[in-house]
Amino acid sequence: MIVFSRVSDAVLDTSAHLDAVAAPGSGATALFVGTVRDHDPDAAGEVIRLEYSAHPDAERIIGEIAASLDEEGLRIAVSHRVGALDIGESAIVCAVSSAHRADAFEICRELVERVKAELPVWKKQLEADGTAVWVGLGSLAK
Repeated sequence: MIVFSRVSDAVLDTSAHLDAVAAPGSGATALFVGTVRDHDPDAAGEVIRLEYSAHPDAERIIGEIAASLDEEGLRIAVSHRVGALDIGESAIVCAVSSAHRADAFEICRELVERVKAELPVWKKQLEADGTAVWVGLGSLAK
């Protein structure tokens, strides 16, 4: 069951994701929280903020990604943030509950990987020296 799937400019609430997937039949919950960090292997210096933007269909697409992984006995809650995020803020939260841990871990990981690969959300990385780089746009970033 997809409890919710969102793309939002609101601060992501990890507890709300955990509460949403809680169920009497769930013996395991896997949680992933992706946070903004102060460095990137491709950055020339310190990263100070990320700015995420999304295609208008992003919320529909994140729902489709979640639905494609839904199975009997699962509960899924996933959100991706857009807008300006400071270091330490959550950019993505994914919670999956199931009867057994293997399913919760597997689906949570697959969901995060698919969202990262398929969701039309782009990030602008701002560095301490004032430079800004679009990340994940391939040839469009140049």
